[in-house]
Amino acid sequence: MNSRILALIATSIATIIYGITFTVAKEVMPTYIKPYGFILLRVGGAVTVFWILGLFIKKESIEKKDFKRIIMASFFGIALNMLTFFKGLSYTTPISASVMMVTTPILVMIFASIILKEKLFLRKIAGVVIGLVGAIILILYGNSGGGDARNIMIGNLLVFVNAASYGMYLVIVRDVIQKYNPIVFVKWLYLFGFLMVLPFGWEELSEVSWQIVPTNIYLKIGFVVIFTTCITYLFNLFALSRLKPTTVSVFIYMQPVIATIYALFVGSDVLNVIKILATALIFIGVYLVTKRAKVTTDK
Repeated sequence: MNSRILALIATSIATIIYGITFTVAKEVMPTYIKPYGFILLRVGGAVTVFWILGLFIKKESIEKKDFKRIIMASFFGIALNMLTFFKGLSYTTPISASVMMVTTPILVMIFASIILKEKLFLRKIAGVVIGLVGAIILILYGNSGGGDARNIMIGNLLVFVNAASYGMYLVIVRDVIQKYNPIVFVKWLYLFGFLMVLPFGWEELSEVSWQIVPTNIYLKIGFVVIFTTCITYLFNLFALSRLKPTTVSVFIYMQPVIATIYALFVGSDVLNVIKILATALIFIGVYLVTKRAKVTTDK
């Protein structure tokens, strides 16, 4: 199995985890932990995990010139990304938030064309548009409604900022991650990110009444820290080292599909023709963007 296939598998698994997280995280906050407190817990847990793993990795120094890029990546990929996502999710619904994230591939294409001078192939543009149409159909006609949403408009706006921030992160790390071991890179990424979110989350985290938190909520918190944070970031870094940012970002189109499948699994939604059609369009979009060109080195 070649590295490109492995990279596509890795980003697919990360996408599945992200899709489940929309519902899992919503069940934790703001009832038990407020958004910024949850972020500090999430990033702090990841810092601990990655620095412990770093002890088993051959010592590797980061070049001084790359620290500026890593700090920028921490701001867009950790701090701004997570702060706006969790806050937005606390206001809107999981499916609405997951679909708002599908704007990321479009933003990545724009950022990559400006910063990385990446060519915009007609096939990829068509894939982005088709996938976006499918995702919009899913949110407009495939949602049964309901859920805990205090202010969907503000929530969706914050998730859009999150999407833009994550798109910029994908472009920024494209070159630097190929120079270092993923664990070495990500431990510094999260350390700087932890320092950035600390002022926002400390007060909310200190307010948590841990003695009244149910066991199932502790398990959901663990899922977000270990799987949504540690596993997905490592898988995405591996994918980014072998695929273009645009290719990785288009898998975000699958998040509404995963969110819907998970909702069906737990019995909180029903399947209909609209959802099937929307899902088909999304997968067609993913295929067009990830299909490798025959006569170029385009990834």
